[in-house]
Amino acid sequence: MADAARSQDDTAHDGGKTGRFTGMGPFMLVWSGQAVSLVGNSVLRFAFVFETWSATGRATALTTLSLCALLPQVLLSPLAGAFVDRVSRRTALQLADGGGLLVVALLAVLHFTGGLHTWEVYGAVMLLGGAAAFQFPALGAAVPLLVDKRQLQRANSLLASAKSTADVGGPALGGLLVAVSGIGFILVADLVSFALALAAIRVVRMRGDTGPKAKPAGGPRKKLIAEAVEGMRFLFRFPSLRDLMLAFCFVNLVMVFGFAAVQPMVLARSGGETSALASVNTAIGVGGVAGGLLMAAWSGPRNRARGMLLGIIGMCLSAQVAMALAGEVVGWCAAILVGAALMPMINGTMQAIVQTKVPQEWHGRVFGAVMFLSQLSVPLATAVSGPLADHVFEPQAADGAGIFVVLGPLLGDGPGSGMAAMLLIAGLCGITVAVLSMSRRTVREIDSLLPDVADDSTEPADGDDSARPGDPEAPQSTDKPDNPENKALVEG
Repeated sequence: MADAARSQDDTAHDGGKTGRFTGMGPFMLVWSGQAVSLVGNSVLRFAFVFETWSATGRATALTTLSLCALLPQVLLSPLAGAFVDRVSRRTALQLADGGGLLVVALLAVLHFTGGLHTWEVYGAVMLLGGAAAFQFPALGAAVPLLVDKRQLQRANSLLASAKSTADVGGPALGGLLVAVSGIGFILVADLVSFALALAAIRVVRMRGDTGPKAKPAGGPRKKLIAEAVEGMRFLFRFPSLRDLMLAFCFVNLVMVFGFAAVQPMVLARSGGETSALASVNTAIGVGGVAGGLLMAAWSGPRNRARGMLLGIIGMCLSAQVAMALAGEVVGWCAAILVGAALMPMINGTMQAIVQTKVPQEWHGRVFGAVMFLSQLSVPLATAVSGPLADHVFEPQAADGAGIFVVLGPLLGDGPGSGMAAMLLIAGLCGITVAVLSMSRRTVREIDSLLPDVADDSTEPADGDDSARPGDPEAPQSTDKPDNPENKALVEG
């Protein structure tokens, strides 16, 4: 198996084949393991939700469970990214999957020796969230070692499609397994999924994965927190990366704010029909899977920044504006399916930009910073959207007051109209941010203003890589180094 993976890796550099997926054999092996693990984790999460609800019967318990999974992942991601840069990419991936395996193994032991208590589930979910904090920066840093630069957007989209598949298939499979076999079998199955993911990582060779470069003689290693801060500073040092990341984070904030209202809006406007909500959730998953597969076949837009921003505009128009204006299940499903299909292109393109503009030795810290900045808005937007819907937008919709003097004819005054207004406003804000970002040269021309870093698989002629593009400790160069305006735009 290892020999086959290595021969596929070597074929990628022989230049003998020009197929669309040429050279992606090693990545596909890792991807397969990660996809199985994602499905296993999704099934286990559903089982935890079911068990927690059965034990408590309280919605607050489920909200607490979600926060236990989310907060460690968000808060630890910068530190996790800094740690990823201290070890080889293979080691980082093994630690992420190995950590998850150990937690699930402990849960299995507790279950088979005396049963799980709710507090133990909460603690385990927090530990799994901590392991997941390592997953994103580790995978983001490993993908460029598994595929050529031209395949990056394709590979990132396949990862996005795997997550969408898990989000769709996990709960359905989890419901079946909970009813047929119970949580014990699910824990064992998740252990097997982690083992398969680890096995795939072990047998694949990652070109150039030699670990961090040696420190200067006598030079003390910086503290982990200081290195985590460096990842954030790197993003904000270069105007192109800074402006693109700020746009991405602000759009993520308004999108989460709007999407938090989708499920209660559908239930309110459909009269509490659970089948309507199930249809909408299925459309989200199907759109995500389809979008990831289409992106993998296409490989993404040539002008990546412009393509990403156009994708954001399309997603806001469909999944938020059209979703808010639609009045029935078919319209909701069609609108949100299109938006979900655009999501893999947006995320895959963003990751490809970071992977090609940031030096390999900085990938862990920068992806940790990206994860922190983009996900920090999730608990904030989720916490704010509920009270605003209940105490501001829904009462205004019923009374025809406030903004509903204008929006009333478009959205109506029935239950759910206030949440539809939240979705509409979020979509319009996202479109505005994307249009303004596209008007900025630092974003629109990021590929010419901030050149791609040198390929890490090729060693410099004299062994000195101190002048690599994009390294904040090295002098920078652009396509037009003598142009003062370009130089100012490349590095702030």
